[in-house]
Amino acid sequence: MTKLQLITSQLLDVINRLADEATEIDILTSFVMKSGVKKLVPALQRAAARGAEIRIGTGDYLHITQPDALQMLVEEVPEAEIRLYKSGGRSFHPKAYLFRLGEKGHVIIGSSNMSASALTGGVEWNVAAENDHLFDEALGAFEAVFYHEQTVPVNQETVRDYRSRYTKFHEKNVLRAEWTEAEEVDAMFSEPAGQESIVAEQGETYTVLSPRPAQKAALAALEQTMEEEYERALVVMATGLGKTYLAAFFARHFKRVLFVAHRIEILEQAKKSFLHVHPDRTAGILNGTTKEKEADMIFASVFTIGSKHHLHTFERDAFDLVVIDEFHHAASQSYQKVRDYFTPSFFLGITATPDRMDNKDVYGMCDGNVAYRIHFMEAIQKQWLAPFHYYGVYDDTDYSALTWLGTRYDEEELLAVQLRTDMAEKIINAWRTYKQTRTIAFCSSIRQAEFLSRYFNENGFRTIALHSGTKTISRPAAISMLDKGELDVIFTVDLFNEGTDIPSVDTILFVRPTESLTVFTQQIGRGLRTAPGKTHCVLIDLIGNYRNADVKMRVFDTEPDRKTRDVIPAVPASCIIDFELKAVELLQEMNRKRNPRKEQLHMAYEELKKELGRRPSYLELHLHGAFDSKMVKEFHQSYPGFLYAAGELNQAERAVFEQFGHWFAEVEKTGMNKSYKMVVLRYMLSKGLEHWLDSVTPAEAAPYFHRYLTSKEYRKRIDFSDRQGKKLEQYNEKAVADLIASMPMSKWSGSSKGLITFENNVFHIHIEAAGNPLVYEWTKEICEFRLHGYFERKEMKQS
Repeated sequence: MTKLQLITSQLLDVINRLADEATEIDILTSFVMKSGVKKLVPALQRAAARGAEIRIGTGDYLHITQPDALQMLVEEVPEAEIRLYKSGGRSFHPKAYLFRLGEKGHVIIGSSNMSASALTGGVEWNVAAENDHLFDEALGAFEAVFYHEQTVPVNQETVRDYRSRYTKFHEKNVLRAEWTEAEEVDAMFSEPAGQESIVAEQGETYTVLSPRPAQKAALAALEQTMEEEYERALVVMATGLGKTYLAAFFARHFKRVLFVAHRIEILEQAKKSFLHVHPDRTAGILNGTTKEKEADMIFASVFTIGSKHHLHTFERDAFDLVVIDEFHHAASQSYQKVRDYFTPSFFLGITATPDRMDNKDVYGMCDGNVAYRIHFMEAIQKQWLAPFHYYGVYDDTDYSALTWLGTRYDEEELLAVQLRTDMAEKIINAWRTYKQTRTIAFCSSIRQAEFLSRYFNENGFRTIALHSGTKTISRPAAISMLDKGELDVIFTVDLFNEGTDIPSVDTILFVRPTESLTVFTQQIGRGLRTAPGKTHCVLIDLIGNYRNADVKMRVFDTEPDRKTRDVIPAVPASCIIDFELKAVELLQEMNRKRNPRKEQLHMAYEELKKELGRRPSYLELHLHGAFDSKMVKEFHQSYPGFLYAAGELNQAERAVFEQFGHWFAEVEKTGMNKSYKMVVLRYMLSKGLEHWLDSVTPAEAAPYFHRYLTSKEYRKRIDFSDRQGKKLEQYNEKAVADLIASMPMSKWSGSSKGLITFENNVFHIHIEAAGNPLVYEWTKEICEFRLHGYFERKEMKQS
């Protein structure tokens, strides 16, 4: 039975009452004002103090949301997860307040945004309902928007970014209480609905239920991993090789299975794949709207199962196998909850290969065990994926004249150069020249997709713009039409980045500047699946002087470690890479004018900083940044040196770096055939700020040294694998002390040019930095980075 209440004033009283008992609070409003935040903060703070989970979503539509309101939420309710929907000017009008009280769900939906007048004395109508089914429906809709790809976390860094856009917008547009219909329609003609339609995509089809070659190789590696008594592993497989079916085949070893992902489309497709392999088992979906918890195989939204309410309804050992699919940074905390809670017999992480610098966080996730990895270029060489014919088409647009906002171009300025007839004519001519039969075209925005679809249709072709706001046709129906040859092109933005299989697609058209190498690689993968009659995939790419135009070429390179870099990468013999002459000249000119790798490092840093809301540590940048971490040492000698060059240090920090930069460079560059030097340094750092520079002896360091290297199987296997090391598996203080004296202490003192000495059996670092917290912390960051990188490299060579 539903309890309904119409609330026409003082909504705040109802919210306060519910918030004081709620275990979960989810709020989604089109905008937030400082006046409204002030009203809600006390109740939110009380709820947070009780341990309630709080999520607050809002949008930047018409830039009504006040930066000060976001700032206040970040500062006053730090426990809350806050996200901002980037509407791109499209209408964004949700007003919903959801509360979970024990087993009861309460929903308030109506007209009240987060402003003082809307919450208290304004003329507002809201309906409050106590109804579990409605609550689940609303929660599913909330999560679809809250974790949408167009949302960003709200933190100090992203608030600063939004404030600059807010100021710029209001310099051009005077904020009014009401907009005319014409103005609002014009502003709305931009982006798709924030909530994607919940539809199942076409799954992979196998006429014979047996693993494909790549899956066989990965399964063999996983079998070996289990024989070695690992309990966790990561498999990295390029898009198109069937990582979901791999997980399904592997699940034959286990009785009860949990599969976790971040999108309903992936869950639905995974459910079909697993049932295809296991027709005798039951399967259920667990997300905001469906609660099928009793099945043999559960396919769960990370956002649903990651909530305390659902997570704790399962025993920690409820599943024999937990599979976690592709994660993205926005959801990392949610995934962490799941990883930390469950204790399955085996934990499997599966992911496509985004780019060669991603997926490095394998030690926290899978105990350092990468069971199997294969990049799409290697898969092409093995003939497991279709080869490609890449055509780089010259684009004379001057992107350097557009405003760069740190990770992307200003949207309106970009649209101004994209929505031109001459640009559309250039695109259609290139497509006519190189296309095959079925094309997916990736655009920057919905407006560009709609514009190009209309232009192609006016020129006699059959195309649609397909996005999450499309109402005239469902995604499965559009895919079916393209597959049958009833459509020539589907223009889209990011819909087909992952979780969608259309093997017959044989042409990919890129009409957008590349901002993310990960996304670029995922989109390439949409065309590389094999299919009957398909000989290769055509990639048509407009090359202009936009950022990353030259950097992105490295995703094709089969010789990434070449000393001499060419703008044209080395590709497999079965592939073709062909540029128009002007495009080659442009890339060469870009290489001469700037160092794209150096720029990539700075972009990766800025992107991660906004995501975290703070300066990332060296290890965090290595694990989560889309860049080659060797660039830090190559260009800046050390991580503090990079921060110094990037202008990220305050005056006091700059002074510390200028005094001790030589020490940081020494820790960064000293050779490590074994991990031993950094293990000794780690022991010294473990003594704390005041004593880490105290002299140490080999015997003193021996217990810590041995314990560190034998506490993880992969460390012992890598660094104690030789004859001498095997003798040290069982602790012997003299033997370990002798090893420390002859290896790290003697060798480091000999190569450090006087910074370090080892004399009379005493190891000493000669810097006057005792009690200096910055020197201590930066040394610690470099030490942890180097240890992680050492074992990671060694593990990659063995796997």
